[in-house]
Amino acid sequence: MDRAVAYALLSMVFAGVTAVIAKAGMRNVGGDTALAVRTSLIFLLVWANVLAYRRVEELRLLTRSDLLFLGLSGATTFLSWLFYYRAMKVGDVSLVAVIDKASIVVTLVLCFWLLKEPFTWRIALGAILILAGLLVLIWR
Repeated sequence: MDRAVAYALLSMVFAGVTAVIAKAGMRNVGGDTALAVRTSLIFLLVWANVLAYRRVEELRLLTRSDLLFLGLSGATTFLSWLFYYRAMKVGDVSLVAVIDKASIVVTLVLCFWLLKEPFTWRIALGAILILAGLLVLIWR
């Protein structure tokens, strides 16, 4: 199995588990507080990982452009997580998670347009099916 696919499958499993565990942990606090606790732990674990694998020296390789894009990615991650946690606090994880995962369609449009990644009909069909599933869930 391709390493990227294996990592992506592991990411999928952990992301699915994360949503359910997070909802269970928000019984007594709001989404913003839950996000702060979760993100603080993530911060420590990410730096522990960088130190454990001796990747600190790679910080010297970052260009201004890299820092700009990573900073923008951090800002959009914050906004995504902020609204995701607020939605999970007041809604069902089963609905919120599916809507959130429809972000795949946004990702696909942007990667074709900005990154010039190859467009295939299989990917387009998958995106259409994701959108169809989203519409089935939110249709009233």
